[in-house]
Amino acid sequence: MPPVTAGSPLLPAPAPAPAAGEEEEEEEEDGEARPPPRLPRAGVAQAYVNQRKLDHEVKTLQVQAAQFAKQTGQWITMVENFNQALKEIGDVENWARSIEMDMRTIATALEYVYKGQLQPSCS
Repeated sequence: MPPVTAGSPLLPAPAPAPAAGEEEEEEEEDGEARPPPRLPRAGVAQAYVNQRKLDHEVKTLQVQAAQFAKQTGQWITMVENFNQALKEIGDVENWARSIEMDMRTIATALEYVYKGQLQPSCS
């Protein structure tokens, strides 16, 4: 069996391409030619309006995202500062405990010395 190629009896030949400047016309089922479908001007205008709205929304979203990022950075800084303050309070608390223990030791030593001086020596 011979190969099936365009233009052979099994496959019709392809339609010639339209010449430059000519618009291709589609044929309806009854054989009459009709022009290719076109977007109505209202559709193009609406697409333009929609695109402008989208562009505006994108810009607004970008501004809001930048503001949110800035605010988040400020919050992070505040939390870090608060954490540092808590660490310093903990350091002060430990320092106060240490001083308190030293003061108790000194007070006990002074009390011991004072009581030792009040007792008469037996020698």
